Amino acid sequence: MIETKKGQNLAEERIGIIFHGATGSLARRQHLGGLLALCREGGLPLSNGDRLMPDFLLVGRSEQRLSELGAETGLTRWTTDLDTALRSPEYTVFFDAAATGQRREVLTRAIAAGKHIYTEKPIAGSVEDAMRLVSAARKAGVLHGAVQDKLFLPGFGKLRELARDRFFGDILEVRIEMGQWVFDGTDQPAQRASWNYRKKDGGGLMLDMFPHWRYMIEGIVGPIRSINATCRTHVPRRIDEDGVPYDVDVEDSVFARMEIEGGAIASVNCSWCTRVRRDATIQMQIDGTKGSAVATPSACFVQTDTSTPRLGRSSDGAPKNPRDDWEELPIEGEPANSYRRGWELFLKHVAEGADFAPTLLEGAKDVQLAELGYRSNIERRWIDVPPL
Repeated sequence: MIETKKGQNLAEERIGIIFHGATGSLARRQHLGGLLALCREGGLPLSNGDRLMPDFLLVGRSEQRLSELGAETGLTRWTTDLDTALRSPEYTVFFDAAATGQRREVLTRAIAAGKHIYTEKPIAGSVEDAMRLVSAARKAGVLHGAVQDKLFLPGFGKLRELARDRFFGDILEVRIEMGQWVFDGTDQPAQRASWNYRKKDGGGLMLDMFPHWRYMIEGIVGPIRSINATCRTHVPRRIDEDGVPYDVDVEDSVFARMEIEGGAIASVNCSWCTRVRRDATIQMQIDGTKGSAVATPSACFVQTDTSTPRLGRSSDGAPKNPRDDWEELPIEGEPANSYRRGWELFLKHVAEGADFAPTLLEGAKDVQLAELGYRSNIERRWIDVPPL
């Protein structure tokens, strides 16, 4: 239900959103933070001149944490009872950012309640479960979408523009480097929650990050046709948030190659056991016949065919710094919350039928790449990516 309140010059339309997993860091800081900024600006402008104002029902497991979040944000409606939230007719959109291992069940219940679905990735733990969600959403006639936040980051957005403008010529190679050192909890607290390292809770670096690489590579370069992946568990024992040691039963590092339609090769190295010496924890490079580009979430650097130097030594005999011959592209406007941008598109999809590409089917493709990567690791071979 979208409620309308008329003003002198415009109408304010209210849209109710059930925010499941609201007290988690990702939901609280990124998703909710971006939407609350939108509310402070007067809501989302619609094509008819009205403004859409989100209204939140926070859902989580801890009354104390929900109360603290409510006090922090000024949001007064929250509950630990998901069933009660789903029965509320005034909240028509359901968002999930809770633990991955529970996502399929939670989304299934929300679809059965007739809610429009917007969800964090991965949307399920297997392709079979993901496609069941797709089928259920289609049958129920609800609108649905999966988060693709990284495409809206300024640096990666520039890469997308360059690819669309044929800056690269024929694309030859894509390289993604991602990771940092995650402490095991012995001398310093771990920066990532312990569930990320337990299979039963939906943990694993492949399932966590390869959905991102799927939509980034396909959204910027082209469809992935095959994958060859190797997984490793470099740190087999960690200490959880309560100081209790536990065994890690998922991978904490993945090294993969992918073949992209048109012949380009992608090399992807991900690790929670690496120390960073690059411009950001995530960096993506595209090399082509006409030029190359390197992007972080916030910046993009290019080097054209004509500006590519012969590396060697400068006139004074000192080694030349390869970074000196790259040009940084300007980023227009203020840096935007990439999660907010996805929300804006989805809310317009619900409110006025605007196009929205990253549906649950795209989320299922994300899960498919991770599943095929696991299979490649087990069988130690290339695996083709069939259409879904």
